[in-house]
Amino acid sequence: MTAAPCPICKKPGSVEYRPFCSRRCSDVDLQRWLVGSYAIPVEEDEADSLHDEDDGN
Repeated sequence: MTAAPCPICKKPGSVEYRPFCSRRCSDVDLQRWLVGSYAIPVEEDEADSLHDEDDGN
């Protein structure tokens, strides 16, 4: 079985740093999360927005 490619540089992944190939690629990924390069999109519910508007009165 071959290792999945590193999501940062596409080299074969390493068992030690899975899913990355090295400590460097692992650190690059962590830095991207810390500075906000990656974001999980969130959809606001209509009920939540109505509730927030009621609090402003």
